[in-house]
This record gives sequence, C-alpha cells and structure tokens, in this order.
Amino acid sequence: MNVSSLPTRLASTVLALGLLGGAAAQEPKTKTVPGFDGVIARKYEDSKESWPKQSRPPEDAPNVLLILLDDTGYGHIGCFGGLTETPNMDRLAGNGLIYNNFHTTALCSPSRASILAGRNHHSIGMGSHAMTAMGFPGYSGFVPLTAQEITRVVQDKGWTTYAIGKWDHTPLFQIQQVGPFTYWPTSDGFDHTYTFMAADANNFTPVMFAGHEPIEPARGNPDYHLSTDMADKAIHYLTGQKSVDPERPFFMFWAPGAMHAPHHAPQEYLDKYKGRFDMGWDKAREMIHQRQLEMGVIPPGTKLTERTKEIPAWDSLTADQRKMYARQMEAFAAQLDHVDMEIGRMIAALERIGELDNTLIMLTSDNGSSGEGGMSGTHNEMLLVNNLQTELEENLKKYDEWGLEETNNHFHAGWAMAGNTPFRYFKQVVHRGGIQDPLIVHWPDGIEGKGEVRDQYHHIIDIAPTILDVLGLEPMEEIDGIKQLPLDGTSMKYSFNDADAADQRTRQYYELFGNRAMYLDGWKAVTIHAGRMPWVIGGTFPFEDDVWELYHVAEDFSESNNLAEEHPEKLEELKQAWDEEAWKYNVYPLYDDVASRLSAVYARNAPIRDEYVFYPPGAVRIAEAASPPVKNKNHTLTAFAKIPEDGAEGVLVCSGGLYGGYTFHVKDNRLSYEYNAYNEDRYRITADAALPAGEVKLKAVFKAGENFTGMVTLFVNGEKVAEGEVGRTMPGTFSLSETFDVGDDTGTPVSKDYTRDTAEFSGTLDRVVISLK
Repeated sequence: MNVSSLPTRLASTVLALGLLGGAAAQEPKTKTVPGFDGVIARKYEDSKESWPKQSRPPEDAPNVLLILLDDTGYGHIGCFGGLTETPNMDRLAGNGLIYNNFHTTALCSPSRASILAGRNHHSIGMGSHAMTAMGFPGYSGFVPLTAQEITRVVQDKGWTTYAIGKWDHTPLFQIQQVGPFTYWPTSDGFDHTYTFMAADANNFTPVMFAGHEPIEPARGNPDYHLSTDMADKAIHYLTGQKSVDPERPFFMFWAPGAMHAPHHAPQEYLDKYKGRFDMGWDKAREMIHQRQLEMGVIPPGTKLTERTKEIPAWDSLTADQRKMYARQMEAFAAQLDHVDMEIGRMIAALERIGELDNTLIMLTSDNGSSGEGGMSGTHNEMLLVNNLQTELEENLKKYDEWGLEETNNHFHAGWAMAGNTPFRYFKQVVHRGGIQDPLIVHWPDGIEGKGEVRDQYHHIIDIAPTILDVLGLEPMEEIDGIKQLPLDGTSMKYSFNDADAADQRTRQYYELFGNRAMYLDGWKAVTIHAGRMPWVIGGTFPFEDDVWELYHVAEDFSESNNLAEEHPEKLEELKQAWDEEAWKYNVYPLYDDVASRLSAVYARNAPIRDEYVFYPPGAVRIAEAASPPVKNKNHTLTAFAKIPEDGAEGVLVCSGGLYGGYTFHVKDNRLSYEYNAYNEDRYRITADAALPAGEVKLKAVFKAGENFTGMVTLFVNGEKVAEGEVGRTMPGTFSLSETFDVGDDTGTPVSKDYTRDTAEFSGTLDRVVISLK
C-alpha cells in the first residue's frame, strides 16, 4: 500500500499504529499477564508460548486401592482364622502384610469419615453416627471444611479419583436432588462417584447415585447383585484409565455393602454353606482361635475370652433355634465369600493391565462384627431399627428365603461374637471386639515381605497419612482458601519393611455412645457405659457409675485378664489420660440417650410444614428423612389426577419399600392404600368401584390410633369409597435406604400389588398435596 495515496489524517494514523512497519512498529512492546511465563508481543514471531501448568504425578507414581468392608470382624477373613473361604483376600495377605493390631472407631460413619480425613472422629464432627448428631463441635454430623479428605490433595496432584459403594456420613436430609452437595463425595475430591448414600443397601435392588443423579442399575436385570455391579464399575474405570492415559495413576475407594446387614448372596453361594455352621458359635470360636494361633495372627499364648454373658451357650438352645441361627451364619458366610470373589476380579483386572505390583492395596473394615441383630437375629433389620426384637417363629417363616431379597436379614449376636474371635463384644463397644479389625496391605513394588505379620499398634486415622507418605505427598495447608487442621494420624510406612520397628502410635482414646477407652503404652482402660449392649436403644444413665476395666494388652492380646483391682493407680492414670484427650479432641459433652438424639436431629432438620406440595415427575428419590413426617400422625394425602378412558394403574405417592412403608396407588383402576409393616403385616384398603374417567381428586385420610395403629378412609371427588384399619405401624423408620416418591415407586415396591415396571402412574398426575393439619 502506498501511504501517499491515503488521506492525510488516515495516513498519519496508519504510521502511528505501525500497521505498515514504520518507525513506531519497531518499538519493542510486550504484555505481562500474571501466571503466564511466555512473551506476548505484537507479532507471533516475537512472542513465546507458555502453557498453563497441569499437575502430573511423578513417573511410575503408585496407584491406591482402598477397600473398606463393613461390619467384618477380626476373625471372619480366612487369613485371620475365619471359617469362610476368602481366597482372594488371603492371596493379598500372602503376598503382602497382615496388621494384627489395627483399630477403628467401632462404628461406620465415624470410621468412614476418619479413614479419608486422617483425623479423630470427634475432631471432625463425627463423634457418632451422622443421624445422632448434636450441636457441638465433636458431634455436628458435618465434616468441617477445615478437615478436608486427603483425596482433595491426591486429586490436586494429578491422580484420578474414584469413590464406589457406601458413603453414609452425608446427612440424610441432604440426600435429595437439590442438595446442598457440600458433603457428598463429589465435593470431597472424587472425580467419579458411584455410591449408595445410606447405612446399608438392598444388595439385589440398591438405590444408587452416579454423581448426583439417582439411578436404578438393577432394573431389568434379574441376576443383579451390588457387589458384582461395584466390581464391574471398578474394572470399567481401571481399564478405561489404562487405555486412555496409561501413565496417570489412580486412587480408588471401594466400599461394598458387605458385610453390613442385609446379608444377601446369590443362591449358589447360600447353597455352598448349608450345614457348615451347625456346630454353633461356641465351637466356631474355638476353631477360629486355634487357626489364629497356628497362623500366627495372634501372639502365642493368647487366651480365648469367655463367652459374653448375654450370649447363651449353643448347647442350651432348642433345635429350632439352632436351625435358624445356623442359617443366619450361612447367609453371612455366603455374602463374604461372594464379595471376596468380586475383589478377586478386581485384582485380576489390575494384573491384566500391569498395575497390580504398583498399586498400594489396603483392605480393612470400619468396625467389628455387629451384634445389633440381638438375641434372635431378624428377617428384617427395620425391626431392630425400630427397637423391636424378632420372634423366632417370625424368622422361621423366612427360613427358606433367608439371604435372598425377601429378607432384610441380620444374624444373632452370638455369631458376631464368634466373628470377633478371640475378643469379646461387638461393634459400638470399644473393647477389642468392637474396635480391632483385620488390615491387609499389599504393594509388591514397595513391600519386601510376603505373608508377614506386623504387630505395631495403629488406628484407622493412620490410613490417610500412610497413603500420602507412599505417594510422596504432603497435606495441604489450605484448601479453597480455608486453613486445614493438622492430621491426627501417623504414617505406617515405617513398618512396611521393618517388622521390629518401634510403635509410632503409643496413645489413642476411644469413645462411642458413652463407651470409653484409653490406650497408653501397652495398657488399656475401658468401660461399657451402663453395661449396655448394642441391641439396646434409648435411655440415659449416670456416667460416674460406669465400671472401668484395665488390661495390659501388650501381654494380654485378647483382653482376657482384668487388672483393675490389682493396679488401681494405673487405671486412674489412664482415666486421667482419657479425660485429657477428651478435652483435646472435642469428645465432651457426653450424652447417651441415642433415641432422643435421633429425635432431636429429625426435629431440627426434617421439613416441618402444615402442607407439602409435590409435582411429578421430579419428586422422586427423596430421602425418607427429608420427606413429610407423617408417621403415626393424622394426615391427608391428596392427588390431583386425570384418569384415561381405559382406566389407570400405578403409584400416586409412597414412602419406603419391600421392608416397610406406605403406598397410595391405583390397582385395576380402583383407588387403594396399603401399609406394609416390616414385610410381616400388610393392611390394604381398596375401593370397590372403578375410578371415573377425567379429572379426579383422590384422597386418603389417615387417623392415628392408640398403640401405633390407624384408620384410613379413601375418597374420590369428595365421596367416601373405602375405609379400613391399619393394625400395626412403624414408629420410627421405614428403611435405611429406600425413598419417598410421587407418581412412581423407585427401588423395591412397597406393595406386592404392583412391580417396579408397573409402579409408574399411567394416568396424568398433576400434583400431590400432603397435609398435616
């Protein structure tokens, strides 16, 4: 271009801007951008590219597979002396390490929060279960943002992170589609989540979440089992990652429903264990104890503790009792064997993709075996949750279906005692039966020994620091601008290749529901608050009346010899140490009325209104805790619908599932209400006349009666069409995992009048109004 040909004003502008390479264009000009290390000039050839830094772990950085079983006792797994076949877990132990002095918090929620946070459960607001929270720092039920899980660190440094399975320390009131999601695993450093957000799950029809999205993976699959699905999901993720980004390591948290009740297993596994436990729990304890001595997983000379006094001798039982209780243990063993097989499939997948040797696998349980089944076990755990024991006759009715979906089964506490061999007591109690758990560590690239036993004293808060140590990472001082609390745990890596290394943990307190213990330099003081066993719920008792015991656990591994009378000064020293730790870690105040605490949580968090309005199709998969509190209260269910000319079928509104709940629905174009009490008693009220076509107002009026009964009256367009009695209701909870739904019944159906595939309402449902006026 010839500048002289341009108008004077435009030519001077062009020269000033340097567009034609004049003098102004020769001036060196660059721009500085915060965080950009390159050069920005006018011309590309004078500039220098610089790309944003992305976190990448070091070459050959280890992977992590953290497997957290549920309610699995010290003596359940084969390599810890157990009588169930667990060849895949045994293989991990045979090629890795067994830790025989490993401890937990004695309950699921606090252990599951602590294992990833690396801090004591009271330090992070999880002093008990999230649903028995109190308004104090140690019991808030919310892991504070000052104590983020180590997965936030691992994720930030470039590992892909996965959470699969149980996640039950999110408050139930927040498990619905609008959140908040602050305390979901999606906010805790996990890239991918596939979880059930509850204390347990129906293993044949679980209520699952993919991220925040509710899903029903069992639908249309008659052979579905949760453990298989979780293994499939893990293998899908692992093979996908190896295919897409083979150099990038992973962190996977895998937490099956096993071995929490219900003890569900495929039929072939149930058949496998028929007759295997006819010897009873007393003989089983002796057998396990002997195997433990022979295997070296307990010190030589360890005594088998006396049978817990609340548990009857097996020989004192009737023939029907022995038959039923043996069946209960068969189902437990079948589920444990089955989940072991699925763990084996994951191990095989790691081996196939060449990552087994460079993967740190840590396998443990959240607490000891559960005695919550009480003195009879139960075909439906919801009886126990509602503070009821199950009669033998009711259990025997379900004998042939025990371990299948018809049962929500739990075993007699005698089998929990056997599973915790050589110890006494159970989950929730802070004697070793409740807190001492198996731990297997497998990492061929970093551990020299094979099948060796480590006896260093450790706690579940030590898992997170161990993982960071193995990965070469440090805790973050701040996350999202929030200063983080220091970790309470200590790494166990020092013991991986040094069997004789001195203990790095010499002091640890315990507290759960008022049960307290203090471990200090090989000694342990412990008390069961009010002598109360886990199957007893409610009540309050003076803490000063509790009787403390003293054990020299460095020499008395099984806590068989109470030395409180011989060494009163040592007992007082440990009690004082416990008090110091209690103040330090937010254990105070102590309050033991669990039932009242649960009621207070509901009173504070449940949505309390006179009237609730729900609109389909979005009003589904709402946690029972976040649904209208209608139990044993006068209330009215009103559905505004349109019935097609050829009639309608399906659910208007329901809560619960197979193991208990209510449903207001249409069957054969007739209005119906059913109350399912524990899958034992079902009360159905159905209109005789068919519904008219067109717009209708359908109503069910529940009048609460005495002794947990009620009367239900049905109306169509204001006209009474049916009435009937509900002779038994459930005072507390329908289900630990099933939900409240409008226009459908997700999960398992409350009523056997319909199936999952016919539950969705076939007419037009505008809204459902629930009134407590």
